Amino acid sequence: MTAKVPAEPARSAIVCGGSLAGLLAARALADHARVTVIESDVLPEGPEHRRGLPQARHVHMLWSGGAQAIEELIPGTTDALKAHGTHYVPIPQDMVALSPRGWFPRWRESHYVLLCSRALLDSVVRRQVLAHPRITVLERTQVLGLVGDARAVTGVRTRTGEVEEERSADLVVDATGRGSRATVWLKDLGLPAPLQRTIDPGVVYASRVFQAPEKVRNGYPVVNVQADPRADGPGTAGALAPIENGRWLVTLSGTRGGEPTGDPDGFMRFALNRLRHPIIGQLIANATPLSDVAITRSRSTASRRIYYERARRWPERFVVVGDALSTYNPVYGQGMSVAAQSARALRNTITRHGWKPGLARRLQKAVARPAAAAWDMAAGQDIFYSGAAEQGPTFRDRVVAAYVSRLMYASTGDEKVAHAVTRVTSMEHGAYTLLAPRVVLAALRGPRLPQLGSPPLTEEELAAAGVHKHEVEPGSPLRQSCSLGFEAKDIR
Repeated sequence: MTAKVPAEPARSAIVCGGSLAGLLAARALADHARVTVIESDVLPEGPEHRRGLPQARHVHMLWSGGAQAIEELIPGTTDALKAHGTHYVPIPQDMVALSPRGWFPRWRESHYVLLCSRALLDSVVRRQVLAHPRITVLERTQVLGLVGDARAVTGVRTRTGEVEEERSADLVVDATGRGSRATVWLKDLGLPAPLQRTIDPGVVYASRVFQAPEKVRNGYPVVNVQADPRADGPGTAGALAPIENGRWLVTLSGTRGGEPTGDPDGFMRFALNRLRHPIIGQLIANATPLSDVAITRSRSTASRRIYYERARRWPERFVVVGDALSTYNPVYGQGMSVAAQSARALRNTITRHGWKPGLARRLQKAVARPAAAAWDMAAGQDIFYSGAAEQGPTFRDRVVAAYVSRLMYASTGDEKVAHAVTRVTSMEHGAYTLLAPRVVLAALRGPRLPQLGSPPLTEEELAAAGVHKHEVEPGSPLRQSCSLGFEAKDIR
């Protein structure tokens, strides 16, 4: 008996932008429509960095909540990533993290992250999405604006070379990233400007790829030294992540006044002297550099939230997703998971409600939910850096930050609280999890166990990476020289 071929859908959709968010949105819509992805550049064929993505060379974490959403949209993606060397890292079991309130113990696994280069992740997703028969790509084509009026969008105006034309669609999705012109496009249709909020602590990122020491090339814990937004002075942070091909990707960051340098020697001095603990510098001292230092300036790192879902008037057939909707300080690692969950929300909302009047507003509200959750986690901390926002922290910001700080403190000595926090940071559950009475009581009580004084790496893990246990313990001569030996010239 011959299998039935699915009928060609009557609907059509245009996705502006071939970013990760755009490709995932295209795959979500392909269940309901023929989809055209319009991309201004040429998409790479393999695991190469895509133009227009300045953060691509820095550490990216795909949290389990995002990985699960991608797996629902594109079954087999996780296995494909693992086959290309992506690391599955159980969290918090294999994460060595210094929070603003102290070291987290390596509690038993409750969630996970997938770690690889951003180029590899994009390549795997792109190959699988573009293999779908209902998805086509127009490259070297620029979207100039929307076609329609304040009531409904009916398509887009494009330019390919010298040729301009109008392309019609039943749904237009803006996934053009941080450079989105959606606010301008909507204004051109006669719609009012949406509410926006920007938080810019002036973060600069510097990253370098290393060949890991031979004994740890098959895997190593993630090492994450976080900044303390409420401490005096700039916030500095660093992350070491194992990626494919036995490599480590190390990203250092600093807010306004404490920016890392793009100089290789300065990169090492920053890792040893400017972070709240020198463990990352100690580890990479025994690793072989494989790349120059890639640096991203602060103009590409601000957190911005555009509240399209709150607009009093919203046109039919238009949705904004990904970084075009909300951007976050990359240090929190939420962007890819938000893109995945937003795409899943697109598919599920159309499945549930169908192509009825009011669908675009429903879709915009649906994709805003994961964006709002990530915004609260990221912007709620960065707002406390000097000069990050014109108005400074609101009363709500201060209350939320105080509670989060208490949760972090309790997590340093209470496994149940740590797992509750991880359920939210992994984006598997909403922030409501942290308001459960037992979690609130545990946070107020504080840590049950004494806090750790040094990073929870075993002697075997340290030795395999060429570091001696006594070098990372409090009071060691190396620790003292690292913490006291910084001079301003070191980061110039």
